[in-house]
Amino acid sequence: MPGGRLTHEDRRRIAAWLAGGLGYAEIGRRLGRPTSTISREVARNGAPADYLADHAQQAAGHRARRRKPARTAEPATDGQPTEVVRGFVGRFASLLAATGLPRMTARVFVCLLTADTGGLTAADLVRRLQVSPASVSKSVGYLEAMELVVRQPDPGRRRERYVIDDDVWLRAWQADTGAHGEIATAAQQGIEIFGPDTTAGARLSKMGQFFARLSEQMSGSTLTETAVYDALTVLAALVHTGRPLTLDTLATALGWPRDRATAALDAIQHQPAIADPLALQTTGPETYTFTARPDRLSPAQRDALQK
Repeated sequence: MPGGRLTHEDRRRIAAWLAGGLGYAEIGRRLGRPTSTISREVARNGAPADYLADHAQQAAGHRARRRKPARTAEPATDGQPTEVVRGFVGRFASLLAATGLPRMTARVFVCLLTADTGGLTAADLVRRLQVSPASVSKSVGYLEAMELVVRQPDPGRRRERYVIDDDVWLRAWQADTGAHGEIATAAQQGIEIFGPDTTAGARLSKMGQFFARLSEQMSGSTLTETAVYDALTVLAALVHTGRPLTLDTLATALGWPRDRATAALDAIQHQPAIADPLALQTTGPETYTFTARPDRLSPAQRDALQK
């Protein structure tokens, strides 16, 4: 085809016409090619008298293979074929999308999650997911706002790479804990506005209790195992005696330094979920006891139990 690459048949004709004494311009006219195409073809493969069609075809094929960029294979995970990796990314993204994460954002997240430690560029994500750059940009922005993805410079280049670092889960946990606490606080404000005896107030009360407990339980995980053990020991001591104890009495009975008993009580006060379903109560100066947690029973349930 005029303007395309020379075929093996074209080269046979060139060889025959050169042997017949035709010039480059005439050969080009007959093939529908520029004269320069014919002159370069002959120059690459010897003088006009030495031009061989088969040799020229082999040389052209060798040049084409050198010019053709090697296809970059997508990295596999743990030696699995690319198809298996793609299937996993799709299934995992579907699970995340079912939790409320936008479908495209979920695909980008799982793609980054299964990438090497160096992360991926926007172009990498476009190529792997076969989506538009705009879709990738929007999804990355969404993930950055959630602090699930961080940007890092690509060494030696002007572009950036997107990475899921080792602290992402801790940040996500802390973000959720803070959000749950804020929801509980907002619910309490709503109760004050609508009133605890209204339908809205009752709904907000249940909602606030749920998120308050969830926040407490999630925050409690930041305590050390020793702190939790000491807090539970103090709980056992107060439940065992069945009466209020002073800090000094408690420390002496447990055989602890005063500051250790203080730390255990502080842990319970700051993380009430440790003692759930009981609540620490202060009955006097440095005097403590436990009572049933008020939000575990409704007013009707408490009244019924007292009868």
